[in-house]
Amino acid sequence: MNIFESAEDYLERILMLQNRSINVRAIDIANDMNFSRPSVSIALKKLKEKNLISVDTTTQVITFTKEGLKIAKTIYERHNVLSQCLIALGVSEENSLKDACEIEHVISEESFQRLKEYMNRVKKD
Repeated sequence: MNIFESAEDYLERILMLQNRSINVRAIDIANDMNFSRPSVSIALKKLKEKNLISVDTTTQVITFTKEGLKIAKTIYERHNVLSQCLIALGVSEENSLKDACEIEHVISEESFQRLKEYMNRVKKD
């Protein structure tokens, strides 16, 4: 599925918040990303329209659809591998995290897989 970079960022952030063992709501995303609640609401509406998330009408808890979770995990893995690679090259943690956020959206699958393989070999050595 072809989605915008900002949608990928939201999906990744929801996954990161879920990994902290919390039931994620729009307010959690707004607080974590320092975005306004209306901006988050608009983004979540678009993610729902693309059938990437669902929001419980009673609790307002956000959950992934199968496709949404797949995209979130892909982006999250890219972010982690890329930031680890940059840190291994001597880039500061702050810059590596920032740069990984940019690169994760534009890197080809082939290039990402080669970097991932390289990092796995480096870790073994």
